[in-house]
Amino acid sequence: MKGAKITAIGSYVPARRLINSDLEQMVETNDEWIVQRTGIRERRISREDEYTSDLCVAAVRDLLTRYGKTAADVDMVIVATSTADFSFPSVASIIQHRLGIPLTAGAVDMSAACAGFVYALHTAHAYVASGLHRKVLVLGADTLSKITDYSDRSTCILFGDGAGAVLVEADEQQDRFLGFHLSSDGGGAHHVYRTGLASRVNGVALSDTGKLVQNGREVFKWAVRTVPQGVRQVLDNAGATLAQVDWFIPHSANLRMIEPICERLEYPFEQALYSLEYFGNTSAASIPLALDLGIREGKVQSGQRALLYGFGAGLAQAGLLVELRLDEQVMPPAVL
Repeated sequence: MKGAKITAIGSYVPARRLINSDLEQMVETNDEWIVQRTGIRERRISREDEYTSDLCVAAVRDLLTRYGKTAADVDMVIVATSTADFSFPSVASIIQHRLGIPLTAGAVDMSAACAGFVYALHTAHAYVASGLHRKVLVLGADTLSKITDYSDRSTCILFGDGAGAVLVEADEQQDRFLGFHLSSDGGGAHHVYRTGLASRVNGVALSDTGKLVQNGREVFKWAVRTVPQGVRQVLDNAGATLAQVDWFIPHSANLRMIEPICERLEYPFEQALYSLEYFGNTSAASIPLALDLGIREGKVQSGQRALLYGFGAGLAQAGLLVELRLDEQVMPPAVL
């Protein structure tokens, strides 16, 4: 077994802003109500002709420019998304071609909703640490605006679009992936879904609107109850304590969800990073966006430890404790 590390990061969000006052014109809501209950002020919305693959390409180009990297030696591409351009081909295959990544590279999409990026990162670690691959491009990206029902006031205030990308490369000194925890409770699959070929799950009839449907109350209770337990499992697996975690980066679902999770963990809320305030809930993109925001703001430094924790539809969870070993940036990041 070899070591693996995250060496570079990039991100992208669409230009169009959907602010809370815009939503006041669409459904019965207001800015104060939205901020009080979610912490969200804005979200970014992709153009009608802008898709998940487009966001991914832009995020990777941001990464390559900032860190002086090349995609010419990437040997695996993993994209975590719930909003692929097509059922098939994969987003990973599309961006492999558009970025000029060699034909010998593997390319695959992963579907684990809001836990997808951490699942993809966990998979990349396995590939690199085992010696099967040397340089894996991992993306979390979603265009949730394309599957959001803007007449449903309980969901349309939450979701936005974005993409984040990281490179996972070999580390000859030691493994920088310190511990993990994975979990799935398919018994709650009917609490967050978008119908496809089937219209029932676990014997429950689903609303066949073609849009995202969420039972926010049930998801909230599940996350607040189980995520702290999962975080402790990550730490046990790593032989670490919360005091050794510099940054906690949970999925940016709702600020009112992150607050009680931190309280139950007795972890300082000011050390939690999130991307929801100005980008909304971006599903698989929320964690890499939050990490990159921390780096852009000068908070997150190489050598620090970050605990990434994704949770959502499935009901799936994935947590990783990583020691960040990012290469030095050769160009400043563009403004998001």
